[in-house]
Amino acid sequence: MKKGKLITFEGIEGSGKTTQLTLLSTKLKREGVKVVETKEPGGTKLGAKIRELLLEGDLSEIDPKAELLLFLADRREHLRSVILPALSQGAIVLSDRFIDSTIAYQGYGRGLALELVTKALILFDEDITPDLTLLFDLLPETSLARVSSEAIKSFEKEPLAFHKRVREGYLELAKRYPERIKIIPGDLPVEEVAKRVEKEVWKIL
Repeated sequence: MKKGKLITFEGIEGSGKTTQLTLLSTKLKREGVKVVETKEPGGTKLGAKIRELLLEGDLSEIDPKAELLLFLADRREHLRSVILPALSQGAIVLSDRFIDSTIAYQGYGRGLALELVTKALILFDEDITPDLTLLFDLLPETSLARVSSEAIKSFEKEPLAFHKRVREGYLELAKRYPERIKIIPGDLPVEEVAKRVEKEVWKIL
């Protein structure tokens, strides 16, 4: 039985989600909360290898369905070895990306049938739904301008239209699951964004 809480951080590239995850983790630990920080892809040893394939390789040569399966393999191992054990011990798990990324990127971004993506998620995810999802929303034009040219990964090389589709996917998910997914404007000062994050998180703790 799940005892802890799963909080996921979502958004397009450069939206500030990783920075906010780190800030929240530091805040919660100071308050004495047991926190586990993790990410997708790459939260496990297997995931680190998959991350190399997905983010440091050339995705233009990978079939979208194969790409989906790689992300799902990463998640399956992530759930088994990190998320589920931490939740069973009562920890607050902060994950940089989770199921909504799969729908937004592989469904809306790549154009895979949403029914196919949803069925795949059901097979691999053991019906684990985040207790709270923080969606950092930002215009793609703004978010991509934040990304350092030295740190550009495969998804960041995608055309602007791809990132617009991903953002639209995220916003559609937020409309569908308003109780779980909370939109936070990503263009606010970092300190203001952090305050909004803390406000939403304390509601479920």
